[in-house]
Amino acid sequence: MAPSDPSAVRTLLIDDHPAVRQGLNLLLESSGYRRGTEAGTRTEAIAALETARFDLALLDLSLEDGSGLDLLADLADHGVPALIYSMHEDPVTIDRALRCGAGGYVTKREEPDVLLEGVEALLRGERFVSARAGQSLAERTGEGTDPLLLLSDRERVIFSAVGRGASNAEIADQLGISPRTVETYLARMVRKLELENVRALRKFVMSGKR
Repeated sequence: MAPSDPSAVRTLLIDDHPAVRQGLNLLLESSGYRRGTEAGTRTEAIAALETARFDLALLDLSLEDGSGLDLLADLADHGVPALIYSMHEDPVTIDRALRCGAGGYVTKREEPDVLLEGVEALLRGERFVSARAGQSLAERTGEGTDPLLLLSDRERVIFSAVGRGASNAEIADQLGISPRTVETYLARMVRKLELENVRALRKFVMSGKR
């Protein structure tokens, strides 16, 4: 289980661009996380895995000495969940990464807080697919796509609770979070599912389209 204190989280940043790794570290540090270990190649990443323990890896798919997909098995062997952070937005690549063992996928065109949301989700042991990545997958599979594919594990729990008619207060009590946090999750779900508002979300859930 990952540390509950963000400053104790050990992160491995794997990207072939030093400026990207530096930016990721600045983002992590500004959010209370400790500075991550940097690796620019698959070789450097494997060396880091053999000498230290990590709670999470942020992994780019394009490395100097191969594909980041090849590292997913190594990370899994060391018990390190991997969040893909990539410029690739095509559904084939996203689907392949998730099938190869990635715990989540965030595209590099998304806002920094989306990446942090993904980090938090993986540290809780949940899967995370960003809105842009989820939409790409949905477009590939067509209108019959299960909307749950677009949601994180926590959002799926809330989605199901809404379907049972639970109020925000009841959902908050069930998950041990504040009603305001529930509202935040509902707002994110509205954006991901391209609905007008929370009322439309509740109507959508109750209609049985899931």
